[in-house]
Amino acid sequence: MLGPAACEVTLTNDPPTDHLEVRFVDRPEEVVQALSSVDAEVVGVDVERADAHHYYRRAALIQIGVEGCCVLLDAVAIEAFPEVDDFFGSDRLMVLHALENDLDPLSGRAIRPDRVADTAIAATLLGLPTGLGTLLDELLGVELDGDKSAFQRADWEARPLATEMAAYAAGDVVHLPRLWEELAARLVDSGRLTWYEQELAATVELATEDTRDWTRVKGAGRLSDRERAILRALWEARERIAQEQDIAPNRLLHDDVLRDLAADPPSTEAQLVRRSQRRRAALRRFAGELIAAVERGREAEPERRSTGGHRWTERDRALHDALRKRRAQVAEGIGIDPGVLCPSKPLWAAIAGEPADGRQLCELAGLRPWQTDLLAEPLWEVYVAQADDRRDDDR
Repeated sequence: MLGPAACEVTLTNDPPTDHLEVRFVDRPEEVVQALSSVDAEVVGVDVERADAHHYYRRAALIQIGVEGCCVLLDAVAIEAFPEVDDFFGSDRLMVLHALENDLDPLSGRAIRPDRVADTAIAATLLGLPTGLGTLLDELLGVELDGDKSAFQRADWEARPLATEMAAYAAGDVVHLPRLWEELAARLVDSGRLTWYEQELAATVELATEDTRDWTRVKGAGRLSDRERAILRALWEARERIAQEQDIAPNRLLHDDVLRDLAADPPSTEAQLVRRSQRRRAALRRFAGELIAAVERGREAEPERRSTGGHRWTERDRALHDALRKRRAQVAEGIGIDPGVLCPSKPLWAAIAGEPADGRQLCELAGLRPWQTDLLAEPLWEVYVAQADDRRDDDR
């Protein structure tokens, strides 16, 4: 076990000649000295979170490492880490894997890096696997130990920290600098570095935004306008309760149940509670507020779908399908996922906007420059061909 006092251990991976020094730090006065052991220009970072049951994302453990050495910072015992923010400064590069999961909890502990790299984004744009374990195995020949799914479900706030958990946490970061070096070289060789830079900037910006919204409930678009009004009222009530109680919204009332309650509203608190198969004890505490939300939704103005005033026709749907297929062909040609090259949903906005050329079509779809360069011409060819077919049908 590691903790509660800071200590230093040596963990052995496969092969047995490879040694990884891991230091667990739970005292603020020891942070600076511990960071001296990972003093390098490029450093791997990861966060083990303790927010599965909570509304607010928060770190339980922050891992900072280079090959052969890792510092585990106890975010349960230490409230903030301004020393880490100073450590990264403007010159040191922080390498993460899927940074959208980590930037917010890092910021919550006073760590706001100036320079970041993301191995998941790089892998995506190179058409490589995005799972860290698979990526390390295929590119570096490194095989991570342990049951990843079990560790992801583990209680990272529990102390003392088990040695096997420490080894897993360290393994997630110490290879990131070398992995980034390999991926960066491939981005340059393939001419995709500018793609990566644009995606990184967009991902960093989105990572700091609150994306919670009632329209994101799966199946909301299939509800009637009246049912959507009830869904919105229920969602807003659940959101307020979840914030006040620091409960993960889906632990209070799952999105699927929320949607079903909107489609077939209950009349009593007991009916509402029975509709949820889980967490009924917590739900009973707030059933009255949720029933009141149902009634507000019944009386509210219907929530009409936003179409920008455009009425979709069968021809529009055929055009959307043709654009998706052409996008998939381009994506296959460059070896990346079609949804990475261009998600399907934004193409509806492009159709509704009635573009004058291919670049405007891509602009209406919200595509970035690298995507526009690849798609403007082929998508416009499809758009024009479909328009010609329409004219022929109208004659």
